[in-house]
Amino acid sequence: MSMYTNSVQRKTFVPPANNHQKGWLRRDWRLYVMLILPIAFYLIFCYKPMVGVLIAFQKYNMFKGMWGSKWVGLENFRFTMGMADFKYALRNTLWLNFLGLVVGFPVPIVLAIMLNEMKSVGLKKVSQTLLYLPHFLSWIIIGGMVLQIFSPKTGIINATLLRWGVIDKSIPFLSSGPHWQATYTLVGVWQGMGWGTILYLSAITGINPELFEAAKIDGANKMQQIWHVTLPGIRSTIVVLLILSVGQMMNISFDRPQILGNPQVRKYCDVLSTFVYRTGITNSKFERATAIGLFQSLVGLVLISAANIVSRQLGEDGIW
Repeated sequence: MSMYTNSVQRKTFVPPANNHQKGWLRRDWRLYVMLILPIAFYLIFCYKPMVGVLIAFQKYNMFKGMWGSKWVGLENFRFTMGMADFKYALRNTLWLNFLGLVVGFPVPIVLAIMLNEMKSVGLKKVSQTLLYLPHFLSWIIIGGMVLQIFSPKTGIINATLLRWGVIDKSIPFLSSGPHWQATYTLVGVWQGMGWGTILYLSAITGINPELFEAAKIDGANKMQQIWHVTLPGIRSTIVVLLILSVGQMMNISFDRPQILGNPQVRKYCDVLSTFVYRTGITNSKFERATAIGLFQSLVGLVLISAANIVSRQLGEDGIW
């Protein structure tokens, strides 16, 4: 009898779940109040405008509005995708993004590893500043710099090479299609490599230093430490950023090709964003511009989903 009473007395009181939830909300209510502004921002400026995709299926009349315009189904998609300029724009978008992915994706990884291996703190800070600076320059400024450097007649590179007798005629960096695409890709890599370096450098600093010490004890040199410790340590970051990059294959910024392009390389620099601006916005054909934008988003969703599935099949976590 005494053993039974003692066991009953030792039982602890478990509060009801509702009281626990109320205490949780009462304790963290300030955090939930802080969430009101970002949630309202996304609802108003990100989710509410999504209703506008209905324009892609209408013969939109700005005076009648979205709800008073005539529905035409997939006519806008068939019309825009049947245009010859759309085929050039689609091809250039995929090709330029592919070049940027192949050439530009490994560069931040290499730079992050090099910065991490620097012993001089002062040199490391100066190098980081010089690498990050181009990311904060507008494409208007970069476009002026590109014109001063790569211009066929007055550019620094051509003028110097001609004066030294290295070349007989100017290199058409900005007036020949293949040369323009190479220049476009390299300028984009230079402009964005510093920002990517920040992400990989922060991932490298999160690696356990004991792993490097164990590798040194086992006799690994610097390159072996990078290959067997550093790269596996940031593999998950590399996979996530690669998936996101693949998902952006159909999207390309407007300012960069618009500023660096010119009529001489129209068939090589015209991308979907400039095509939308020229055929949709300037001609007030908003339904066509919306149709192309919806097409880009759907293809991007398919690409990023496929890349995520492949990464999970290879044993990585992916992004969801």
